[in-house]
Amino acid sequence: MEHKTALITGASRGIGRAIACAFASAGYDLFLTCLRSEESLKQLCRDLSERFGVRAVPFCGDMGDFAAVQSLFSGIRRLDVLVNNAGISHIGLLSDMSPEEWRRIMATNLDSCFYTCKLAVPLMVHEKRGKILNISSVWGSAGASMEAAYSASKGAVNSLTKALAKELAPSNIQVNAIACGVIDTDMNRCFSEEEMRALIEEIPADRLGSAEEVAALALQLAGSPSYLTGQIIALDGGFL
Repeated sequence: MEHKTALITGASRGIGRAIACAFASAGYDLFLTCLRSEESLKQLCRDLSERFGVRAVPFCGDMGDFAAVQSLFSGIRRLDVLVNNAGISHIGLLSDMSPEEWRRIMATNLDSCFYTCKLAVPLMVHEKRGKILNISSVWGSAGASMEAAYSASKGAVNSLTKALAKELAPSNIQVNAIACGVIDTDMNRCFSEEEMRALIEEIPADRLGSAEEVAALALQLAGSPSYLTGQIIALDGGFL
């Protein structure tokens, strides 16, 4: 039986890596991307191929650059699931942020979703089915002080998710997002131990979430009923 195929962006570490492992364990062939960690991504692909007997193709490129995304899709003939995970954060006062830093956040977190969806949708429409999953953040709904650009980009991703879900529902393509709370990844290494303790005290679950929990939910959504679409599903330990 032919394997299903998933594209996961930002897959060399953290949430993306965990999602890649979860999908490989479920028998998906994979296209995995990263921006800089090419050797790490290649090793992950080799490991997943050997362990689960799936095809795993690495691609090193900037998902915020349309030419790079076009190059990636030149090797993709069929796609069942698109997971838009590539993302970066920026902590600091908005007034101190340069236009270049703002543009970089928007390109990586938002433009990348447009580029991958633009090229994935025709493949899915041809098959009359598909799943698009955007990895978002609770800050996309609530907003976070000192993270205005990140919050704005994720708020836009949430709106894109809802709008695209309506656009693609007649084609049997579902679009959903996972709004992550505080997940134990490198993105949060910028906080001190004291800051992390204070943050954890605000989370009813009394702990950080794990990348593996995000991956488990992502895999569930890849197999969810077709009537589930346009949803921003919070995975935040009751934080908001």
